Amino acid sequence: MRMRNLMILALAACGIGLTAARAAEDNQAFEKIERGRYLAVLGDCAGCHTAPGGKPFAGGAALETPFGKLLGPNITPDVATGIGAWTESDLWRAMHEGIGRDGVRLYPAMPCPAYTKVTREDVSAIWAYLRTLEPVHNEVQPNQLRFPFNVRRPATSTWDLINFKPGVFQSDPTKSDVWNRGAYLVEGLGHCGTCHTPKNITGGDRGGEALQGALLQDWYAPDLTADPRMGIGHWSTEDIVRYLKTGANSFDIASGPMAEAVENSTSHMTDADLLAIATYLKDRAPRGPNTAVALAHDDTRMVAGKAVYENRCAPCHISSGAGVPTLFPRLAQAPLVQSTDPTSLIRVVLIGSRAVATSAAPTAPAMPSFGWNLSDTEIADVLTYVRNTWGNAASAVQSTDVSTLRGRVSR
Repeated sequence: MRMRNLMILALAACGIGLTAARAAEDNQAFEKIERGRYLAVLGDCAGCHTAPGGKPFAGGAALETPFGKLLGPNITPDVATGIGAWTESDLWRAMHEGIGRDGVRLYPAMPCPAYTKVTREDVSAIWAYLRTLEPVHNEVQPNQLRFPFNVRRPATSTWDLINFKPGVFQSDPTKSDVWNRGAYLVEGLGHCGTCHTPKNITGGDRGGEALQGALLQDWYAPDLTADPRMGIGHWSTEDIVRYLKTGANSFDIASGPMAEAVENSTSHMTDADLLAIATYLKDRAPRGPNTAVALAHDDTRMVAGKAVYENRCAPCHISSGAGVPTLFPRLAQAPLVQSTDPTSLIRVVLIGSRAVATSAAPTAPAMPSFGWNLSDTEIADVLTYVRNTWGNAASAVQSTDVSTLRGRVSR
């Protein structure tokens, strides 16, 4: 009897031990999946892999490039149309080397030059999260490019040879842990340079000009360096954190693709990660001295532009260009206003814009369209005035630029 009782106790203890081990294993799996979910937020995966009105991560979101259109593929675990037949190693190779499961190189709309810096551990966590998504049967043909760019193998092989070098992130031992975390996020998962770094003729990043501003999809992604006039040189780390968290600060309000990035990604980041990003960006060297000189106030374009501004713009942006914090962006000494490329300014005047709404700042102010009642010349003049008043200095906007963009956005 004693032996029997001892055996029962031993079996019970074994069962308890197995239950505890299983619980610990389940907890580790949950933590890994939750970490992968957060990493997918950091990478704004939904931005390219979720079509407007579509199922999450089922693909179909369009990216307009100078070479044609690319659609984000389905990355749900559907076997037939998603990545259900993939392995974790397949995902690692796609992110680290830019090579898909079929062995064909991916188009650089997948920001492999940035994602290659993501650690194997983080890719593993992302994989664990993606496996938990609802499988969605949605056939997507990503390649909508024009000939000859739609012939993938020679096009992508040549592009990679010129622009892509695999390699994980290397921390800088001379910098703080916070700085290095920010560098990892900006250069890696955050892939900020994909939009904010000027491109060469092949669409790859221009060496030595990281984060100095670039044109993408008829929006100008502004300079993120410490340039005091066109960049974020006058922004504090708190200003950057507030902008990324809420979509607005005393300098600017997010709109266009940046509003989507704030909504899908940065507004959901931890305060520690936002501070890390801000710390890294504040340490980015500006492009160099800028010699722009403001146009004279008696220039005919400035005189005409001032009249339009006082009539159409001053009620919201104020005659002094100060704007209303968190509601209407300031225009005086504003980096985007003084950018080398006025495309974003022309666009919002032509078709209007709505700011992003976040949980931290739920009010989403909007700017109406003026394209219907302002001519190309009037829009060029008012923007020329704005870009050269209140301490601003930038090149004049041409009516031909307005006309060209008007034609594109109307389509």
